[in-house]
Amino acid sequence: MKLEVLSRQPDSRTHATPLLFVHGLFLGVWCWEEHFLGYFAQHGYASYALSLRGHGASAGRDRLRWTRMSEYVADVVQVAQQLPTPPVVIGHSNGGAVVQEYLETHAAPAGVLLASAPPSGFLRTALRTAVKHPLLFTKSNLTMSLYPLVSTPALAREFFFSAGMSEDRVHAYQAKMVDESFLAFLDMLFLDLPRPGRVKTPMLVLGAADDSSFHPNQVQATARAYGTEAFVYPAMPHAMMLEDGWQSVADRILAWLSEKGL
Repeated sequence: MKLEVLSRQPDSRTHATPLLFVHGLFLGVWCWEEHFLGYFAQHGYASYALSLRGHGASAGRDRLRWTRMSEYVADVVQVAQQLPTPPVVIGHSNGGAVVQEYLETHAAPAGVLLASAPPSGFLRTALRTAVKHPLLFTKSNLTMSLYPLVSTPALAREFFFSAGMSEDRVHAYQAKMVDESFLAFLDMLFLDLPRPGRVKTPMLVLGAADDSSFHPNQVQATARAYGTEAFVYPAMPHAMMLEDGWQSVADRILAWLSEKGL
């Protein structure tokens, strides 16, 4: 599979373990490029991010609707195996679920989940969306396309960004969003959910108090499933890597990696 991969290399590599960032629904490698890749490279980490198949400049857009979660996991495997050593895997939103499933069968020094889908999947989030946007939710199911949920800047702000983010930035980010796999959505409803009991990797779980997709209690449940404690950022929306408070999120990851000797 031809995948878009971006990397940022440190001027002075002080950490042997690379980092691999995995985006979530509707996004692509661009969501990590703006802040995280360069910032972690500045702190001595070789930093990589991929666009999952059907996203960004990766192949697979023609059959995106039918892509399975297992295929997204295969994309992570493909990129991770090209790196000199197994990377720390860092996933956002549905990318967090991809990371969880990847870690069921692949060794990694550590995993980091940002505003991640919980092991229980999308059901609670889907029900909340159906209640708040019944027509959009119905349209998405009838057309087997999730894009209607983020088809305007206002909707993208509701699901991803803070009220304080400028209109220009929201418009710019929304313009980069693409449709999402309907079959992977069904996987995360009930067909192919993560199995935390199979994961032995140390995990850092971070959430956002103003996340309309995965509420703090879901973040806490994710942490419990992996035998750790979650940290939930106050006044932070879903797109934690793009908001003005992104650096505090990155710094917490850096501190945790240091604690783990990575």
